[in-house]
Amino acid sequence: MPEFEASQFLRRMQDKTIAYVGDSLGRQMFQSMMCMVTGGKERLDVEDVGAEYGFVLAPGAKRPDGWAYRFPSTNTTILYHWSSTLCDLEPLNPSDRATSYAMHLDRPPAFLKSNLHRLHVLVLNTGHHWNRGKLRANRWEMYLGGAPNSDRNTAVIWKAKNFTVHSVVRWVDTQLPRHPKLKAFYRSISPRHFFNGDWDTGGSCDNTSPLAKGGSGVHLDRSEDADAEGAVRGTGVRLLDVTALSRLRDEGHISRYSIKATSGVQDCLHWCLPGVPDTWNEILAAQL
Repeated sequence: MPEFEASQFLRRMQDKTIAYVGDSLGRQMFQSMMCMVTGGKERLDVEDVGAEYGFVLAPGAKRPDGWAYRFPSTNTTILYHWSSTLCDLEPLNPSDRATSYAMHLDRPPAFLKSNLHRLHVLVLNTGHHWNRGKLRANRWEMYLGGAPNSDRNTAVIWKAKNFTVHSVVRWVDTQLPRHPKLKAFYRSISPRHFFNGDWDTGGSCDNTSPLAKGGSGVHLDRSEDADAEGAVRGTGVRLLDVTALSRLRDEGHISRYSIKATSGVQDCLHWCLPGVPDTWNEILAAQL
């Protein structure tokens, strides 16, 4: 695999837009790429162009639903859009701040529909928000065909996620003939490494030796993320397969070293940066 070289990569991405769309692990991949192309240094020439993509801070929000930055020397834009489930989310009662949301399993995020023509590289991911707790906390209600989902089979969380991933990948595949310069990827699931409990029951990942607990090599000739592999099969969307290699790196998580760490709670889901997501981006750059 060729070594990643920032200025060379930006030249290859001249007049192009790279978009990461997904959850907080997608955001980490975006943050990783921003650090890789800047060498981690403050760059005064880089322009914040988030407003061009509607990334503005909504009233009462902690953060915008994305960021976009442009490197003027090569007119390269790198952006991230928050879409933790890759579903289109629609408020059921827009005038009520406490409204529930229709979670359209068969519709891509509105951001993709309105911006796909502007993108040259697209990296999609979802996974860790597919649980009952997240659905309840966010007041998400599953919809299919524009109506509340009545299919009890689809309502099973892992099946709903799998349905959505297949749906959004198929939609992107149907759009590729209209956007011949677009290279689309679906990134496989990023593994968690909670030992002796889960995130809320004292689970930890404070091992500091690489390749000590997760194994020392990848021995599969297929993806560990069978759902992702199945979704892209037969489409023009490529699999960015990071699951098995990331599973080897249980010591690479934030663990108890977060800036805002809570005593007794370890983050064994997100990664330290620099770290594992840099390798994901090196693989992406090599595939491009």
